[in-house]
Amino acid sequence: MDLMQFDQTTLYFDDPLAPEIEGLLREAGDCYGESAAEGLLLRAYFLAPEQLMVLVALYRYYFYQHRLEDALKVADRALDVAGRRLDLPAQWRHLHPEHVGHAVLRSMGLLRFYLMVLKAAGYIQLRLGNASDGQAMLEKLGELDSHDRLGGKALLNVVLAEREAVE
Repeated sequence: MDLMQFDQTTLYFDDPLAPEIEGLLREAGDCYGESAAEGLLLRAYFLAPEQLMVLVALYRYYFYQHRLEDALKVADRALDVAGRRLDLPAQWRHLHPEHVGHAVLRSMGLLRFYLMVLKAAGYIQLRLGNASDGQAMLEKLGELDSHDRLGGKALLNVVLAEREAVE
């Protein structure tokens, strides 16, 4: 399946944001790097725990603060929320290409988001030293993104080369 071929213009973050949530995200962005930003993002999360824009903002905050364990938790939450919207299996390990085909009919943008989160979670697993989990996630991404439009194979090749060098 070619994940770059789609006509849908609605992207994953096009869900309308409540003005209060939008304000919290904007305020968190204005004070990024300060301790207040995390509190604002967490408040937005508690008010809108299924809002993907909130999850993306919280993930980015933790990732760029080098709080990878926290970023991974948010990525897992984003996989759960997006996966339910796409009617995907609860566990990414149970995904098969036919699931992707059905998910495309629901939302190509949301499916791309889900797969990008899977890639990001795999990368974080690698950074945390969980090579087998990271490799499994990247292999699953490669199985689902057969044309490698999302670039998971490059990361996977690095993992495989490092394993080869160690052995």
